[in-house]
Amino acid sequence: MSKKRIMLVDDEASITRLMKLNLEATEKYEVRVENKGSLALNAAKEFRPDLVFMDIIMPDMEGSEVARQMRADPVLKDTPIIFLTATITTEEIGSAGGDVGGEAFLAKPVTVRQLVECIKKRIGD
Repeated sequence: MSKKRIMLVDDEASITRLMKLNLEATEKYEVRVENKGSLALNAAKEFRPDLVFMDIIMPDMEGSEVARQMRADPVLKDTPIIFLTATITTEEIGSAGGDVGGEAFLAKPVTVRQLVECIKKRIGD
């Protein structure tokens, strides 16, 4: 069975490093990290992820703009994007996350269990 390709886009390198290590420890995922929103589109074109976890608020380019660019790209347009946000709490939406404007999201901080559950729900094992 081939590993699912997961891309993490977040300007906080310490967060992406930890998420990458924990997801790869499951031996089910190949993970690519991009810490600059402005570089995420090209990184996604190169990596061709099965799913993207993306921070909404980043200093150089908002996650929503990166998502818009991905939706406009013929190769990436159907790639599931799960936004990560600290502006809404887990208590407000529940541990399973929610949807805003048709896009799925999880509240930060997220656990590895939440990430894995979200991956399974969106793209399977």
